[in-house]
Amino acid sequence: MRNSPVPKTLIPKNDQERLAKLWTYDILDTPPDNAFDKIALLAAQIFDTPIAQVTFVDQDRTFFKSNISPLSATEIERKDSFCAMAIQNPDITIFENMMAVPELLQNKFVNENGVKFYAGAPLRTPEGLALGTVCVLDTSPKTVTEKQLNMLKTLSSIVMDELEQHLATRKAIRAQTDIMNRVVHDLKNPNTTISLSAELIKKKADDAKIVSSFADRIKKSADGVLNSLNNLLDSSQLENGSFRLNVQEVDIHQLLVQCKKNFELIAAQKQQEIAISCTYAKTILADDKRLLEAFENLLSNALKYAHQNTTVSISVTTDEKSLTIEFKDQGQGLTDEDMPQLFKKFAKLSAVPTGREHANGLGLSIVKMLIELHKGNVWAESKGRNQGASFFVSLPI
Repeated sequence: MRNSPVPKTLIPKNDQERLAKLWTYDILDTPPDNAFDKIALLAAQIFDTPIAQVTFVDQDRTFFKSNISPLSATEIERKDSFCAMAIQNPDITIFENMMAVPELLQNKFVNENGVKFYAGAPLRTPEGLALGTVCVLDTSPKTVTEKQLNMLKTLSSIVMDELEQHLATRKAIRAQTDIMNRVVHDLKNPNTTISLSAELIKKKADDAKIVSSFADRIKKSADGVLNSLNNLLDSSQLENGSFRLNVQEVDIHQLLVQCKKNFELIAAQKQQEIAISCTYAKTILADDKRLLEAFENLLSNALKYAHQNTTVSISVTTDEKSLTIEFKDQGQGLTDEDMPQLFKKFAKLSAVPTGREHANGLGLSIVKMLIELHKGNVWAESKGRNQGASFFVSLPI
């Protein structure tokens, strides 16, 4: 008879790390699931046992996600659980005859319920953490084959595939909900401005100056709405892989001049200047529309967080293999805490727009994705708070 060694303790050294990972799956105390029940039933059929389970070992208990057995329990205490032993074994844990294992004779399920056979394959995460098992039990001793054990291992990997899929689905749903909430929030203010401005125009229709002023507000708010929607659309296309570049020869200097022209009126409202320094006269292969979009996001960001009456400098330098474009502002700068968050979607940074401009937190994440599609890199540097910031784009020549 083959019997695995019994561990001296039921608590592995990495138990806190293991539990933290288990809890991220949100699987504990969930109702029965047909997919897991089928896996347990198949295990019972492979080993010809009356009991098969998919289990997860929690802090003080073992939860049965699936329990094919005469007992209707959904959990047992961890101290009595064979699965609590099995998660410490890198391979399958086998007790072909528990009556021959002295350490198990005092277990309540052995001496009260007559369990004499157990085989459990650990459910192991990609990091190697054991969360629980796919296991089979019987009240009679059994001899098992390597083929049966290999099939049990396969079932445990299928359970982990199901868990990972469930986790990915929950993350996707949470992400979509988060995006929807932020979209609603981002569109409230400009729409309120549009509505109020339209009402005031109706009341002051005979005053050309007021009409012109509020018409400008309406246009600015409408452009903000359109920009938010375009950013979300681009982000969605990039993530689902439907985004494609239209590569052609691009004059970087002319593209930066166009970018500057598009923002001169916005800069003028805060008495800001945009200065370009570029001596690179050759072309590179790129998607001019998407590269312009990335540059516009960086210039918009620089103007938005820079102080009034300052200059945003755009300079181009080259080496043998690449060119680097720097967008440098004289604004609020970046903190050490800001740096890891910069290119994440919806990141909240320490700086705030100096002219009460709208910020949806998507611009820099889109810049990163667009530049990386061009096989380039993007990064930022800053000496600290109120010492300005530089954003760099490196593109292959």
